[in-house]
Amino acid sequence: MLKYTDISAPLDYDEKWLINYIAEKLKIKATEIKDLTLLKKSVDARKKSDIRFVLTVGFEIADSKSAKAVIRQNKKLSYYTPQKYMSPKAGMLTQRPVVVGFGPAGMFAALYLAQCGVKPIVLERGDDADTRLEKVRLFHTKGILDEECNVQFGEGGAGTFSDGKLNTGVNSPLSFTVFSELVRHGAPSEIMYNAKPHIGTDKLCETVKNIRKEIISLGGEVIFGARFCNFTLKDGKICSAAFIKDNTEHIIDTDRIILACGHSARDVFYLMRNNGVALEAKNFSVGMRIEHTQEELNRSMYGDFYNHPKLGAADYKLAVHLPDGRGVYSFCMCPGGTVVASSSEKETIVTNGMSNFARDGKNANSALLVSVTPADFDGAEITAGIDFQRKIEHAAYIAAGANYSAPATLVGDFLDRKQSTSFGSIKPTYAPNTAFVRPEEYLPEFACDALRYAIPCFGKKISCFNNRDAVLTGPETRSSSPIRIVRGDNLQSISAAGLYPCGEGAGYAGGIVTAAIDGIKCAMAVMGR
Repeated sequence: MLKYTDISAPLDYDEKWLINYIAEKLKIKATEIKDLTLLKKSVDARKKSDIRFVLTVGFEIADSKSAKAVIRQNKKLSYYTPQKYMSPKAGMLTQRPVVVGFGPAGMFAALYLAQCGVKPIVLERGDDADTRLEKVRLFHTKGILDEECNVQFGEGGAGTFSDGKLNTGVNSPLSFTVFSELVRHGAPSEIMYNAKPHIGTDKLCETVKNIRKEIISLGGEVIFGARFCNFTLKDGKICSAAFIKDNTEHIIDTDRIILACGHSARDVFYLMRNNGVALEAKNFSVGMRIEHTQEELNRSMYGDFYNHPKLGAADYKLAVHLPDGRGVYSFCMCPGGTVVASSSEKETIVTNGMSNFARDGKNANSALLVSVTPADFDGAEITAGIDFQRKIEHAAYIAAGANYSAPATLVGDFLDRKQSTSFGSIKPTYAPNTAFVRPEEYLPEFACDALRYAIPCFGKKISCFNNRDAVLTGPETRSSSPIRIVRGDNLQSISAAGLYPCGEGAGYAGGIVTAAIDGIKCAMAVMGR
C-alpha cells in the first residue's frame, strides 16, 4: 500500500475529489487507485478566509510498476504497511494477578491479562457505570456526595467524566492497540484517523462497559465497591492484597498487584507511605476553568467558516511562560461541554470539564492551570502536595457558601481585582450552583497573579479570551497526581517486588491514552514480556 501525506482539501471534499486529486498529482488514471483509506485528518485554520482539511491517505495502485514509478516522482508518497490488530498470546501465571482501579490504566491492564488467559481480579472502589451515573446525577442536582463513587471513582475512572480526549504526544506502537480496542468495544471508528480524537462521556460509558464484559467473558473478575486497603510482603515480595467490601475485609493470595488507583485515591498514597513504599513529590497544577460560548470560540477560531457543518466545535491549546519561569496552560479543553462538580471528599469543591460526543452544548470550557512545584508546599512531608490541594478545595467550599456551590467570577472583574455581582453574556454550566467569590479567597496568590498575566496573553492568540464576560469557576486541582510511586526499569516498585505502580495516580501518565498504554506495559511486565 502507498501513503500520500499533506493533502490540502476543501471542507466539502469527498472520496471522488480525493481520488481525482491523487490521480492528477501522480499522472495516472483515477481508475487505477484502489482501496482508498483515510489515515489522518486535521484542520488547517491558519487562514480564516480559507480553512481546509489536511489529509493523509493510504491506497493501492492496480499496476505495481506504476507504483514504483510514482514514488520516485513525489516526496509526499511512500510505501505503507497498515497496522493490524492482534490480541496477545496466551500465557501462564502461578497465581491470579490483582488490578487495583478500573480507570484507563487498570482497564487496559486487566483486558490484556484476561486476553492472556490469566483471569485477573479487578478491585474498583466505585460502582459500575450505570450506578455511577445515577450517583453523579444526585450530587450534581441535590449535592448528595458519595465519597466512594463519584466523578473520580468508579468504572472508567476520572476520564469517563471528561471529553474522552485521546490526543497524546507519546509516540508508542501501543497507541494503535489502545485505539483499536476502543473501537472494537464501541468507540467511533473516526478516532483511528482524527488528529484530535475524542469519544465523549456518553459513548465512553458504553465502551468501558463493553471492555468489562470481555474481561469477565475471558474468566476475569471485576469487583465493584471494593476499596483496596492493604497488602502484605514476604521476603520483600507481594504475597497478598486486601480489600473492603460491604464493611468486610477480604484477602486475596497473589504475587502481582498492578496499582492503577488514580490520582484522587489519597488513602492509597498514605497506605504506601505507611508501608514503607518509596514515594516522591512531583509537580502538578492548580487553577480555574474558563467558559466562553461555543459560538464565540468558533468565530474566533474559524472566522466566516464558524458554522460550517464539517468543522464541528472548535477547540484550542494554549500555554505561556511567566518571566519568573512558572507556566500557565490550558488543559482538558471541552468544546460544547459543561463544568462538572468533581469532589471526592466531603466539604470540598473540585471542578473538571465534560463533553458528550456531539459536543453540542452552548459553552466551551477549559482548565487554565498554573504549575506548582514541591517548593510551593508547606512542610517537607511527602504528602504535602495532597495537603496543598485539600486546603484549596476546602477553602473554595467555605467561600462559596458551604453547600457545594462553586466559586465563580467574571474574567473582567478578576483582572480588575473586583468582586463580581452578576453574570453577563455567558452563563456558567456548573451544577448544583455557583456563588460569586474572588479567587484570592481560595487560590494561592501566586496562582492568581499568574492567571492575570496569562489571560491577556491568550487574548492576543484567540479573540474570545478578551471577553470580560467569560466565566471563571474553580478550583481545578486534580489535573495530575501530586505524588509518584517510584518504580524501576522492570516497572515494579523499588520497595516491593510484584507491586506495579501504574498510570496517572502513580505518576506515570497524563491522559486516557498514556494511562492505557502504561496499563498495557505493566500487564506485559506481569507476564514477563
